Amino acid sequence: MNHITTEELCTMVDHEGLVLQGCGGDPMEWINGINDLLKKEGVLQNDDSFKEVYIFEYENCTNILFDFENVVLNIGRLAMWRVRTHETFGGTWLSDYLTANLGIIVNQQTDQKEKPDCALIGQDGNIFNLMGIAFRTLKGKGLGEQAKEMQDRIASSGSYDEALGIIGEYVNITSTQNEQVIQDQQMKGAQL
Repeated sequence: MNHITTEELCTMVDHEGLVLQGCGGDPMEWINGINDLLKKEGVLQNDDSFKEVYIFEYENCTNILFDFENVVLNIGRLAMWRVRTHETFGGTWLSDYLTANLGIIVNQQTDQKEKPDCALIGQDGNIFNLMGIAFRTLKGKGLGEQAKEMQDRIASSGSYDEALGIIGEYVNITSTQNEQVIQDQQMKGAQL
């Protein structure tokens, strides 16, 4: 566990991780509890745990960053867990946090293909609603073939969690709040 400043956090644009917001009390209780919870959820694989964990303060709020570096995890399950528990833990990706809270635009590329951002956190959690939003996002970015493939895979999936994981393979799941921040920043840039 490392305590860092927001200035140090701003330099972590080449990292990705999970930020939990509003973590009052003993940080070690949070770290141990989240590691245990994510092991039970099947997010942390091979009995692994987060090794690089950072504590930082922002706007009188204690936050914890769980860095994805050197940890074996199932990112699809983590995305599903983050969506399900967002209201409880305020979980967000580091790249989204840097953009929404600190105004830093992070241009991360995915492994092989660029996935469009899709604001699903804060939407009605019905899987058909989420699939429709993701479908329209993909189609709007000229990825109609991927949208159809995603839809077909979801239709044959066996559970809500599996379906949500499939959506996460095609789009970057973001918050409706983050979308508004990005749009506001783009509007300001266009006015300059």
